[in-house]
Amino acid sequence: MVEEREAQAATPEGSEEEVKLEKPDLKRALSIIPTASALKQREKRVAEKRIRLKYDYSLKPEEAKVHPTLAKELGIEDKLEIVVAGRHRFVFRAIVDEEAEPNRVHVNPDLMEEHGVADNSIATVRAYKGTEQMGVRLSV
Repeated sequence: MVEEREAQAATPEGSEEEVKLEKPDLKRALSIIPTASALKQREKRVAEKRIRLKYDYSLKPEEAKVHPTLAKELGIEDKLEIVVAGRHRFVFRAIVDEEAEPNRVHVNPDLMEEHGVADNSIATVRAYKGTEQMGVRLSV
């Protein structure tokens, strides 16, 4: 009994709290870190898209008009590349315009007719990464 009184006297009144040390939960800590596949999915971007070409007489031969959503989806900032039927490859200066149709690229008809590309032709569009001249047919 004397030992109990000495133990109570050593601690101030009302401070009968027990200190509990918890083990760190490894599963809980690791659940915060995303997996590699989850990180890869966020960065996925479409490199190219098949769309239709539309003639627009108001454009110069080196210009092409695209809708902002298509430009953002493909990562087009200043130049774009168009490939028609795997034979005709063109580079244009991109004009991002709300008035353009979302799944079409508007191009100059004189340049397209010169190379045998008709209105409403299906083409592959992508952001351009090279250094060739614009509005000129490139070798494929």
